[in-house]
Amino acid sequence: EKIELQAGTNEELVAFVLLLRYSGLRISDASLLSTDRLRGNDLFLYTQKSGTHVYVPLPPFLMDLLKRIPLRHGKYFFTGPQSLRMETVTDLWRRKLGRAFKLAGVANGHPHRFRHTFAVELLKRGVPMEEVSVLLGHSSVRITERHYAAWVQARQDLLLLIVDGAVAAL
Repeated sequence: EKIELQAGTNEELVAFVLLLRYSGLRISDASLLSTDRLRGNDLFLYTQKSGTHVYVPLPPFLMDLLKRIPLRHGKYFFTGPQSLRMETVTDLWRRKLGRAFKLAGVANGHPHRFRHTFAVELLKRGVPMEEVSVLLGHSSVRITERHYAAWVQARQDLLLLIVDGAVAAL
């Protein structure tokens, strides 16, 4: 897939939104993204307690956009000339995204929606809940289950089968 942007499009904003959507990163982590977190098209998320590195592949069209963004402070994609304090950078991106949601007519737009989309799309495609939990960096799979169990098709199918069996036995 290739992203064609219209003249005057804010490539940085588009890249930021796509990064949130396809990586599952929180806004604070995305806003401080640096070049050393990339290995080819793979984004380093973190190291598990076992010492295993966790990566997520980024789509080529997102990588192409990232390559077009001028780096700041030598290695950061989305920080501005302000300090690298997380609160400052995160607040800046929350305001930018808030304006974009408003212009797009998205009621109650929130950056965390992209993280939800990432998780739901993986679950709908059959990725196990445990693996989605790892990618989201949740401390427990129960946290992931609490938010996303409704999108696990196999679980829904099993529940229907159980209820159908119970009703048929009446």
